[in-house]
Amino acid sequence: MSFWRSPQGVGIGLIVLTTLSFAALDTATKFATRLAPVLMLLWFRYLFQAVVTLALRFPVQGRRLFTTSNPRFQALRGALLLTTSACSFFGLQYLPVGEFTAMVMLSPLVATALAAWVLKDLVSSARWTLLAGGLVGVLFVVRPGGQVFGWALLFPVVLVITYGWFQVLTSRLSGEENPYTTHFYTGLVGTLLMTPAAIWSWNTSALLQHWPWFMLLGFLGTFGHLMLIRAYERAGAPVLMPYLYTQIAFATLFGWVAFDHVPDHWAWIGIGCIAASGVGNALLTAHRANAGLRRL
Repeated sequence: MSFWRSPQGVGIGLIVLTTLSFAALDTATKFATRLAPVLMLLWFRYLFQAVVTLALRFPVQGRRLFTTSNPRFQALRGALLLTTSACSFFGLQYLPVGEFTAMVMLSPLVATALAAWVLKDLVSSARWTLLAGGLVGVLFVVRPGGQVFGWALLFPVVLVITYGWFQVLTSRLSGEENPYTTHFYTGLVGTLLMTPAAIWSWNTSALLQHWPWFMLLGFLGTFGHLMLIRAYERAGAPVLMPYLYTQIAFATLFGWVAFDHVPDHWAWIGIGCIAASGVGNALLTAHRANAGLRRL
């Protein structure tokens, strides 16, 4: 059997497709926020996810799609991802796609630190060193006088923290909930929380004139998360995690094509440090899993 037809090979292909979708989502978001109210775009992105997940999965799961043993955790997870998306939608108005994505990819390392604190997981000194290396990379990207230095850096900082908590909670729920149920509730919670803000900022003419952008954002966000679920159904996190960092390459490429932006040489060094730290963290996870160790 060809490797790319094996479960692991298919999982890797799906995770790369996921990162491509998320990079395209960020690029489309940066463009769409120039055309329509951000809060409307954000609301529609989650409405699309809830409706499409319901349409695709209810015929398969029936009422089991709505069955959850952790409603409060589902609500919290949805709120965390909504906060993450809001930081992305607002932050991308001011920051380049490639550098923004690189800083966001620090999230798995932050999630490791949060797991050590909240879940009492034992974290090795090697992982703390990798986290420090990633932080050094961020300093290269956001240094004073650089291309992205400014108040808007608050958005990726908050995003990294909220997405780190999101990953910890996702890990907590992974063995207890159907992933499609979780996906549906994520869309539903985001829609409900954003509805008052969307009504307040409603612009019918923007919706009618730029509806393809609304559809594109909804599709890319929903498709990317569905591919993420399918990838983890076929291969484990130790196999897939190194490939998550292809999103930095896709985002930088799309930022160049769509906005003619290329990071400066110091930013490239920072992006390299962040990617190397993240991949190192993923490879360490794979090594520990292959060794059969429980220690992080």
